[in-house]
Amino acid sequence: METRESLQNELKLIEKWENDQKGLWFWERIGRIPFKLLDRLTPKFIQGKIGSLLDELGSFIQNGGSYLSNEKSVFHYFGKKTGRTVTELSDFQDIPVAEMKEASLALGNTRKNAATIQGASTGIGGIFTLVIDIPAILAISLKTLQEIAILHGYDPKEKTERIFILKCLQFTSADIVGKQAILNELADFSNEEMKSKEVFSQLQGWREVTVTFTESFGWKKLFQLVPVAGILFGAFANRSMVSDMTEAGTMLYQKRRIIERVERLEVQTEKIKE
Repeated sequence: METRESLQNELKLIEKWENDQKGLWFWERIGRIPFKLLDRLTPKFIQGKIGSLLDELGSFIQNGGSYLSNEKSVFHYFGKKTGRTVTELSDFQDIPVAEMKEASLALGNTRKNAATIQGASTGIGGIFTLVIDIPAILAISLKTLQEIAILHGYDPKEKTERIFILKCLQFTSADIVGKQAILNELADFSNEEMKSKEVFSQLQGWREVTVTFTESFGWKKLFQLVPVAGILFGAFANRSMVSDMTEAGTMLYQKRRIIERVERLEVQTEKIKE
């Protein structure tokens, strides 16, 4: 059984991780320039294709679309990793956060391999396959974050949860100021009043996430513009992106679940005192 002290120790580790995220390499700022040039060089018909795919991802927030993960397959995955039987989301209420974290990171490793293959295959054709790679890796990221949500007992079929997922994705690609702003937004996500007044108001700003996500590839994707040589750089960039995203999603969901449990323990303690 988890104690308040053990949960608070885990929370301190997550807060240390948050502080470590405040640094941004100088060349990552410069690295956003190539994509501004890429927009000018890319033929309009390819830009249109990417635009339609990003619009499709925007519908993910509204109804989940074709990107919703299969809940039962995630339950099965968790069962194989831990030996526990999970049949519904509520079963995660009493599962140790350490097991959720372990399963999430293991899932991320699997997705990193898929992203590596994706990046290598689209690195063959240079600029033309690069623009196809962006929405593809974005789809992998959405799927993975949803599965991490389920592994922590949250339901991606709920619109508020899909907003949280989008914020996790945005956090991965944001600069120092952006990361801090997102952490502030998610600090009190369980507060229903906060959800209604602040989070839903950001619904129309989903394009900002996709733009930030695309620009963040920057220097990582620059050499993928070179046909054939782009195989190596494409594989590296995608693997790195999914790795960072898995870590961010796991940490942010861990923090949310831990805070909820600490609050629940405090309520139980108060009832015992009464």
